[in-house]
Amino acid sequence: MAEEKTPKAEKPAKAQKPAAEGAEAKEPKKAAKSAEKPAAKDKPAKAEGEAKPAKAPAAADGAYVPRMKKHYDDVVREALTKQFGYKNALEVPTIEKIVLNMGVGESVNDSKKAAAAAADLGLIAGQKPVVTRARKAISTFKLRENMPIGAKVTLRKARMYDFLDRLITVALPRVRDFRGLNPKSFDGRGNYALGIKEHIVFPEIDYDKAESILGMDVIVCTTAKTDEEARALLKAFNFPFRQ
Repeated sequence: MAEEKTPKAEKPAKAQKPAAEGAEAKEPKKAAKSAEKPAAKDKPAKAEGEAKPAKAPAAADGAYVPRMKKHYDDVVREALTKQFGYKNALEVPTIEKIVLNMGVGESVNDSKKAAAAAADLGLIAGQKPVVTRARKAISTFKLRENMPIGAKVTLRKARMYDFLDRLITVALPRVRDFRGLNPKSFDGRGNYALGIKEHIVFPEIDYDKAESILGMDVIVCTTAKTDEEARALLKAFNFPFRQ
């Protein structure tokens, strides 16, 4: 015969606390917490007619503005507008960019000289230059295709104005037997080119550490439509043209 299973004893139900007791228990806890918090300090009342403290002035914009850029905005723009009678402020010509080019013919025999020239050009411009390479091979000059033969760099905005300042105020006065710039070296479209025989005229180059003395070309590209406007623009920047 199958054994009869004994029924399990039922667990006694938990006694439920009355809702009133739970609410009463929470109330003393809240009262105790509120008693522990320190009382808020009373703010002193402002006296009548008391002046309010002045607000600190807003911090001025700390953006760097080159000296030549400020000179253009304050002096050159107004002078050119009076001279040529521009009706729109956007018609006033500006310097768009400055291109520095350095050719190293000796790098045909020693490729390291092109790298040294690029390093010196980087010190002068304050920007990493691009190494220029030969487009095709010329056996007469022992030139092979894609051989490094120089360096170039294009300056714009703040670095352009900084280089222009150093060129006019520091480098050109250090040129030996300097008699002024040629006023006819314009291309007919408002761009000006000048050559420097010795790159050591720039103070960034240490004469004792320079491997060789190199020449360089400086091309000033402007938005002027004629050479006359470009010449007036560069004169306003104190370019030392020959009379």
